[in-house]
Amino acid sequence: MKPAVVSCAATSEETDGRPLPPGWKSYTSPEGLRYYVNCSSKETTWRHPSSSAEAPQRPLARQSSSPYANGSSSIAKASQPTETADVSLRKPATYKQINCVTFPLPGEGPEQQLLKPDEWSYCDYFWTDKKDPQGTTSLPGFEVLLQKQLKGKQMQKEMSEFIHERIKIEEEYAKNLSKLSLSPLAAQEEGTLGEAWTQLKKSLHDEAEVHLKFSNKLHSEVEKPLLTFRGDNFKKDLKKYDHHIADLRKQLASRYASVEKARKALADRQKDLEVKTQQLEIKLSNKTEEDIKKARRKSTQAGDDLMRCVDLYNQTQSKWFEEMVTTSMELEKLEVERIEWIQQHLRQYTTLRHETDMFNQSTVEPVDQLLQNVDPAKDRELWVKENNTGEVRPVDMDI
Repeated sequence: MKPAVVSCAATSEETDGRPLPPGWKSYTSPEGLRYYVNCSSKETTWRHPSSSAEAPQRPLARQSSSPYANGSSSIAKASQPTETADVSLRKPATYKQINCVTFPLPGEGPEQQLLKPDEWSYCDYFWTDKKDPQGTTSLPGFEVLLQKQLKGKQMQKEMSEFIHERIKIEEEYAKNLSKLSLSPLAAQEEGTLGEAWTQLKKSLHDEAEVHLKFSNKLHSEVEKPLLTFRGDNFKKDLKKYDHHIADLRKQLASRYASVEKARKALADRQKDLEVKTQQLEIKLSNKTEEDIKKARRKSTQAGDDLMRCVDLYNQTQSKWFEEMVTTSMELEKLEVERIEWIQQHLRQYTTLRHETDMFNQSTVEPVDQLLQNVDPAKDRELWVKENNTGEVRPVDMDI
């Protein structure tokens, strides 16, 4: 099940049960604050809207008056109401940008809680990118998780190769025992001692049969399962995960570039409006009020474009966030399955070994003990502590 993610989904009533007036909807900001929007007038307010027409609302932003219509805040006239501008525009940036992903600055906003606080889960520790030892390139946190899966596949293959070598040794040992059991040495011994000697040689043949059966079972019950667990399709599935998350990062980079372009365009428009306004006020230009209105419209349009670009960026980052959580949890599940599968078949190895040679129990008892103590959660904790790239999650960008 997907963990809860902050969204901007609208609701028609409050969590405390108070109904909203007709035409109003409730939203939650990225900081977790609730605000309200009138679907008809586009009025926005932090306060719960009242059904009474006399009760004034505190606007968050009014669509009829863009925050960019009067240029930068430094030239806004005192007679203009200060609440026409979105409050978020007056705050300094509360985020930093790393490879086109926005992260909160230290101490800014509410403290982020881990999605799975009682576990060292993949979904909480791989949000930022990891630099290579030379510091020249960055590896996305998701790529670190994928490399973990590929390394696990390689380790599984090498374990199978190890068991194969063990089988060859058993087969050769069985062959030599069987050959020795047919030796004519001391065949002329007579009496009861001769009978005992003959039985001793026969025991070599019986022991050879035991080791041959052991090697056959190792092949069918240990080597083959380890070799065939997750075939070639597994790497193809990992590539699908990789391409999907990489595509979302590319989209995020494109959205970020659009925001930066829109931000520059807005700054140019505001500067133009400011210059024309100042020239008109001190009578240094023949610019008419119509010129000012035209510049104001362009500034407003540029501001609207910026807000639209920021909204698209935040939507894309939210999608990337959700896919990162669900996909990393799927990779975590795959890693648990891999460890438990190997644990199961290595325990089968020790079981077969016990059945084959009870005299050598002491050589496999430590292996048994260690296999009993195999713990995927502990393995994950140790690995995450050593390889995590950062537990701070992204936040929405400020305008």
